[in-house]
Amino acid sequence: MTKNDIINQQILRELTANGRISNLELAERIGLSPSACLRRVQELERQGVIRGYRAVLDPQAMGVGFVTYIGVGLNEHSKAAQEAFERAMQIAPEVVECHNITGTIEYLMRVECADLPSYKRFHTDVLGTAPHVNAITSYVVMGSPKDQRS
Repeated sequence: MTKNDIINQQILRELTANGRISNLELAERIGLSPSACLRRVQELERQGVIRGYRAVLDPQAMGVGFVTYIGVGLNEHSKAAQEAFERAMQIAPEVVECHNITGTIEYLMRVECADLPSYKRFHTDVLGTAPHVNAITSYVVMGSPKDQRS
């Protein structure tokens, strides 16, 4: 297990803000030599603390103008029902997050579509035909005052 000291926390904070920062600039910001900084980053990667680097996309530029969170309840509480539903959501490109949760429903999903008509198609053609679905509750995102993914 990697030590979670202040230096590693600073490295992770900087990399979260800008995953493309050079090792030299990262080392300067943290106050380490470039070699010591690189060793720490490599260790964080090796141990799985840093799982990868990715591009942050602009939803508007990608044609996404409608975001909703959806609660989904299943009519059967079995492993087979969950696996069937998860397979159906895995191939739906509109579903960007799907979480199996506790509580009164089985799943909470983040769905991104171009607009309301495309969401309606997803709701009818994908969720409406997904196996074992018996309850769908949509929560339309009207704004995101805090979103650390962007």
